[in-house]
Amino acid sequence: MLVTVIFLVVLAVLVGWWVSRQGLTAKPWLEVGVSADRRGAEPSARPVGLGLGAFLVVAGSLFSLLVSAYSVRQGMADWQSLPMPTVLWFSTGLLILSSVSLQMAAIAARRGEHDAIRSGLLAAGVASLAFLGGQLLAWRELAASGRFTAADPATAFFYLLTALHGLHVLGGLVALGRTTIKAFTLSEPCTPQALDELAQSVRLCAVYWHFLLLVWLLLFSLLMRWTDDLIAFCRGLLP
Repeated sequence: MLVTVIFLVVLAVLVGWWVSRQGLTAKPWLEVGVSADRRGAEPSARPVGLGLGAFLVVAGSLFSLLVSAYSVRQGMADWQSLPMPTVLWFSTGLLILSSVSLQMAAIAARRGEHDAIRSGLLAAGVASLAFLGGQLLAWRELAASGRFTAADPATAFFYLLTALHGLHVLGGLVALGRTTIKAFTLSEPCTPQALDELAQSVRLCAVYWHFLLLVWLLLFSLLMRWTDDLIAFCRGLLP
């Protein structure tokens, strides 16, 4: 489906950009004036960034397959549209807030602004937890309306997609929690190496949250049926 292809292309561009920033094409033996601390920190920083990039590719492929399956299943005769809980709008705003907060924290980390780092991390964590709470409220609203069984394909897909995305948010919260603890336990004034390690952790969290936001916006568009015309156009291109 065209929607899946577009998502994969966007994901590939973002991951390619991220990998290019890990310094894989750099030639350390030609660099002049690089401090010993920085040379010692680079080897450990690159595998972490590459590991995150590989994970984003795998997770993005998984969501792409589910989106394709959703699009195909939606075209069958027994498909019944699911009324979307209003709380999903609020949840989407919270996830946007968490992503923006982490980006601000990453900017503050580059500038060495400790208080701004801590505030951004805390705001992102609270907003992300509230996002998960909103998803649970959406489940509860559907259950109260009697749509809690897997017999309805639309309902089953809703639970599957939101649950899988929620699990990725939970996994990210573990890393975010560790980064937040590191930020609050970092003594001031701190060494440049310690600040670089914190900045790297914040930057990785920000990239992961941007990925979560991108995936959720795609899922939200599908669930809200904003992409129905595009999906119908894609079906018309199939032989």
